[in-house]
Amino acid sequence: MLPQLVALSLSIAVLGAVWAYLALGILSSFALVWAGFIAWGCFFHSGGDQKALIKTICGNVYGIFVAWVALLIIFKFGVASMGLPAIAIVVGVTVFFLVIVAKFDYLSVVPANVYGYAAAVAYSLHQVSAPGATPDVMGIGPLENLASASLENPLIKLILSMVIGAGAGYISGWLAGILSKKAA
Repeated sequence: MLPQLVALSLSIAVLGAVWAYLALGILSSFALVWAGFIAWGCFFHSGGDQKALIKTICGNVYGIFVAWVALLIIFKFGVASMGLPAIAIVVGVTVFFLVIVAKFDYLSVVPANVYGYAAAVAYSLHQVSAPGATPDVMGIGPLENLASASLENPLIKLILSMVIGAGAGYISGWLAGILSKKAA
């Protein structure tokens, strides 16, 4: 007999290994393994059902978009040169919009919105773009690609990664359901 927790653990373990293999291998040019796992966890945090899948994808994508707008304002429109208080104001204003939309059903899981925002900012600020580049130079990380129509644009790369991760969460839950029913 395979209890639900064991079935879920097994399905997540197997699919997690497959996801890591793919995201670190053939999908590495457009998928971030860690971002997929954040969305995967968010799917279960949001309820682990079809509605959770929709709310996870909508919330993650919305959060990524809002962070992308904040990064554009800060780094492409000169706010960074105005100093830390100006940056903090942009962050405060954009984060306000992560929560105020919670009245809309598909954006009502505020943590999903925040996970997307945080992932986009973390990826964009903590990746050095070239060997020898330093974080105090404007060319750090994906910031130089914020406005590009490429897979190096954090907006595109994070959305792809998190949508795939949320889908993997849905599939792992579905598979766990099959495994636990067959065992029952």
